[in-house]
Amino acid sequence: MQRIAIVGAGPTGIYTLAALIEHKTPMAISVYEAGAQAGVGMPFEEDKNHQLMLANIASIEIPPLTCSYLDWLLEQPATFLQRYAVDKTSMHERQFLPRVLLGHYFRDQFLALVTIGQSRGHQIAIYEGCEVTDITAKGGIGLWTKKQPDKICYDRLVIATGHVWPSPIDNKPKYFPSPWSGLIGTHIPASTVGIMGTSLSGIDAAMAVAVQHGQFHEQPGHVDNTLRFECNSASTNLKISLMSRSGLLPEADFYCPIPHESLTIVTTETIARQIEAGPENLLDRVFTLIAQELALCDPEWSTAIDLPGLNADTFAEAYFSDRAKRNPFNWARHNLEEVVHNKQSKHTVPWRYALLRLHSAVQEIVPHLNERDQERFNQGLKRIFIDNYAAVPPESIRRLLALRNAGVIEVQALGENYHMNIGSKETVITTTDNTLHFEIFIDARGQKPLDLTDLPFPRLRKQLLASGDELPQLEDDYTLVSPAVAKHRITLAALPFLMHDKPFVQGITVCAEIGKTIGSSINPSKAEVLGEIPTEAGLPSQ
Repeated sequence: MQRIAIVGAGPTGIYTLAALIEHKTPMAISVYEAGAQAGVGMPFEEDKNHQLMLANIASIEIPPLTCSYLDWLLEQPATFLQRYAVDKTSMHERQFLPRVLLGHYFRDQFLALVTIGQSRGHQIAIYEGCEVTDITAKGGIGLWTKKQPDKICYDRLVIATGHVWPSPIDNKPKYFPSPWSGLIGTHIPASTVGIMGTSLSGIDAAMAVAVQHGQFHEQPGHVDNTLRFECNSASTNLKISLMSRSGLLPEADFYCPIPHESLTIVTTETIARQIEAGPENLLDRVFTLIAQELALCDPEWSTAIDLPGLNADTFAEAYFSDRAKRNPFNWARHNLEEVVHNKQSKHTVPWRYALLRLHSAVQEIVPHLNERDQERFNQGLKRIFIDNYAAVPPESIRRLLALRNAGVIEVQALGENYHMNIGSKETVITTTDNTLHFEIFIDARGQKPLDLTDLPFPRLRKQLLASGDELPQLEDDYTLVSPAVAKHRITLAALPFLMHDKPFVQGITVCAEIGKTIGSSINPSKAEVLGEIPTEAGLPSQ
């Protein structure tokens, strides 16, 4: 049998396993998970999330494994769902639910896939609570774990370690480098709380703090605002500030057809032709196609923002212009009303839907842009695409507005030039015209792209850096190009290491696509073994 190791049992590892067990030729598959339970996925772990933290994806968008997310939910006891304030009788496929429920779904699906794979003749071993400490491409593809001091060899190895969040800083207990670095479970006093980032991660961090000091209450019969936040009498000093350079809040998720309809002008073929034409003016040529697609999809909106008079550098300013002029909470309230109405009437806003489909097609040009156009792309089109596809659950906006009405939360625009000083007692942010002091500070700006110097496996990191590249060089199937001994044998599918060339490579649908690509690229009937393959002594299968 060909021997394959999957390092990491979150969504990417799960979808990779699902693709591998489709092969008729049996394989020996080992799954290594540093966490206590394989299949849960760090973003969905119970101890890192509050039930108010919503998954930004609905069942209709999640590629099914052994069953759809909704079908799995409907099979669960009503009492289990009630623990997460979910009513079984009102569930539907476009509903946004607590993200910890996704962890339960993926765990069950992972175990079901293992059973199915074993019934088809695959040998599958699961190593939970087993951190892989090193990987090498010398003398065969091998790995080491904290539980096993000797190298274990494989024919193929898939690195699917997912997001990487910084650890808390010992001498700075009032600073959280991410919402997943000890925030959940820590008592936050009713004081000044600064949160860097206004996306869903920032909103979720605000919810995790707020629920320690009050409760949300539904108000049936109130048309304009059905949700109220009541702050505890002892917590009146709680003041939460969401911050970003622009001070804009994200918009609420909008209704659109799923699966997505095809674009007419910006297609895989037209983008490929532009890339083949060379990097000179590549960004501007592609923007011309984007403008044509938007004008075709929504001529009224395109005329309203003067799209024919815009370019790759001025489009972002026009796109954000109206929102930037308005109070962010007033804009959020208006947007929420629009989104709710459109979902009820199943109305799709054409330009929003066009941008949603455009981002994945346009992403292909990123590694081919020259340095100047890379910077222009990051300042312009990238901001627009992220704002569009990172729309948040409408319920998150409702809660944000309830906190605003209670006088608990505000939004601060820091501008382009600000300085942040993280101390042991407080964090101070100095802007051009203001100085902000926070007793508690949470950095919620999300995952940053990583390069090879961040790779947590010393031997492999040394081998890859020796090739002279700081960014991973990958084939279309995510296997390493160099060193030669690793080519087509080690697959780097950890999302943070892919974000330089693929800035929008995030989310469960992307994990599913990557897993399918990896599974399809492996030919189990052609095992090319490098060196001796010792047994996995000392690692009991679980």
